[in-house]
Order: sequence, then C-alpha cells, then structure tokens
Amino acid sequence: MKKLFLSLFIILFSQFVVAQVSGNVNYQNHYNDQNSININFPSNDGIVASVKGLANVKADSYTAIFSTTQTGKTTKEVNELLDQRITQALNEIKLKKGVETFVDMISFVPVYEYETEKKVFSRKTYNEVPTGFELKKNIYIKFSDPNQLNEFISILSSNEIYDLVRVDYFSNALETIKKEMMAKARLLIQEKIKNYEILLGETFTNAEKRIADDFIVNLPVEMYRSYEAYNSSSLNLKRNSNINQATKSTTLYYQPVFGKEFDFILNPSVLEPVIQVQYEVKIVINREKKQNVKGDKEFILVTPNGDLKTLNINMTKQNY
Repeated sequence: MKKLFLSLFIILFSQFVVAQVSGNVNYQNHYNDQNSININFPSNDGIVASVKGLANVKADSYTAIFSTTQTGKTTKEVNELLDQRITQALNEIKLKKGVETFVDMISFVPVYEYETEKKVFSRKTYNEVPTGFELKKNIYIKFSDPNQLNEFISILSSNEIYDLVRVDYFSNALETIKKEMMAKARLLIQEKIKNYEILLGETFTNAEKRIADDFIVNLPVEMYRSYEAYNSSSLNLKRNSNINQATKSTTLYYQPVFGKEFDFILNPSVLEPVIQVQYEVKIVINREKKQNVKGDKEFILVTPNGDLKTLNINMTKQNY
C-alpha cells in the first residue's frame, strides 16, 4: 500500500512541475513586492520623454535545491543513514547528460526531550535531555533540460527525499538582451522627442536635458502567486451551531509581468516561466526661456562746441 501511495505521489507531483517550477518555499514567502521600474526626479516645467521595454528570456540552465533531514540515536547512525540516501540518489542522477551536483551541509544538532524528575513532597520537575541527533543537508542539481526535473524527483523520492525547496533560472544572454533593449529604447525616445518638436514648432537642440535609466530582472521564483480554489457551503442556521470546515488546499500559479505598460516587448509570447528583464529610460527637457539681453549700442553726443561726449544709456532688447 505504501508503494502504491508513493507511486501516485510521484506521478501527480511530476505532472505538476512540468508546467510550473517554483518550490515549496513560496507557501511561506511572497515575492514580487516590486515588479516595475519607478524612475522619479523633479522635472519642474520641463518636458518628460520616457520609454519602457520588456524582454522575456528563456533560461538555458537551472539549479534545483532539495532539502534532506535525518534523525537518529547516535552521530554515526545519522551520518550513515543520510549519506546512504544521498549517495544512492546522486550516483543515479550523475549518469544523466549535462548534470552537475553539490551537497551543502546545513546543520547538525542534538534533539531534546523532556524527562520527568519525581521528588517526594514536591512538584514534578521536567528536564530537557538529549535523545538523539538531527542532520540537515541540501542537494543542488544543475541541469539544462527542464524535462529532466521529473527524472530527478523520481530518483530522489525513491530514496525518501521529497522536499523541493526552489528552482533557480539562469541565462547567458542577459547582457546581450540588455544592450538590445537599450538600442531599441534609444531609437524610440528619439522619435518621441522629434514628435514633440514638431507639435510645439520648436527645437530642443540647445535645451538643457537630464537623463536617467534603470533595469529590473524578475526571476520566475519571485513571480508565483498562491490561491485557494473552493466554494464553501452557505448554511442558514437559526441557532448557534458548531461548524467544522474542511481544510482548503492552497496552490500556486505563475504570474508574469504583463506587457500592457511597455513601449516595446522582446519575445512577447510566454508559454513557460521565463526571466523577465525590464528597462526604462527617461529624459527631462528644460525648454529655452525668452531672456532680456543688454544692447551693445554706444550713444555719443556732439556738443555745440564740437566736443564728443559718451552717454550712459542702458538699452535692452527682446530676444525673440
């Protein structure tokens, strides 16, 4: 019966991770507190031109982290049992093509229980006493084919390793994507500024300008949301009654950044969880103001005696 239950668990869990890879860490932690760029600086009376871009980048490598725990009466027993489980699993996993593994030591601590101390004519005393040891290790598996994760889960679960902590995504194309986004944004913002010049009938060539830009990279592990899908019954009770509600299952889904707020999108179609790169560039243009310029003319008075006298007259002209 246990083997049947374990097999069903492996099949169901494997089908889940095919489409969405997140890890159990998301049930306790909620990421994605900030998934959009916010560039703010005073613009005074200037004209603001901005361009925002989004790129969906498919990962070319992944790292899955599995957590293992072992308890026992002695340190020797704990180490032997856990090492046996990990070694058997990794020996089989290493046979897969393009796979790298690493084992990280997390903690090794004693386990305590309470022991009752009976005394005559006094209350019971409970003392903490060591009863064994607990050993924790994490297994890191690096791979490039996302379909291999199902095989890893099957191998690990057969060695009583079930806890998938998280899956990290990596791409070697991020720097190239960023340069491509900057070039695309540069052309679009030049078009916007040119359009403003045509609408206003003036040029911003000699105007004072300020610029700011920034990137945000959103990883899939940060972009999962949890929800409970259920419909509870509605009871119209006349008297106060005790109602025992069933435990509702919480599940996860991948929620990417939508492209509705962006001026351009690279690789707009998203089928699987991807690395999302956001870029924004913002330019503030301070338009030229009309200024009074001092005149450069000199006035000379000729006296009746034929003498020349310079007059101190400040003249101004409007520069249009």
